Amino acid sequence: MRVLIIEDEEKTADYLHRGLTEQGYTVDVAREGVEGLHLALENDYAVIVLDVMLPGLDGFGVLRALRARKQRR
Repeated sequence: MRVLIIEDEEKTADYLHRGLTEQGYTVDVAREGVEGLHLALENDYAVIVLDVMLPGLDGFGVLRALRARKQRR
């Protein structure tokens, strides 16, 4: 199962990445909203862990963009 973590807090992102990887998940990490949105649109993730307060594009903006794109398909 593939998981995307969009989190700018380095320790939190690393902790989640390490724990999920140890459980057998494939994990990608983005440190800002624009990067996270790009990864979410380019890849197929079973789960996205999304922080609300992100640099650039906040978590709500990422979510709105993802919903808008997915509804058009």
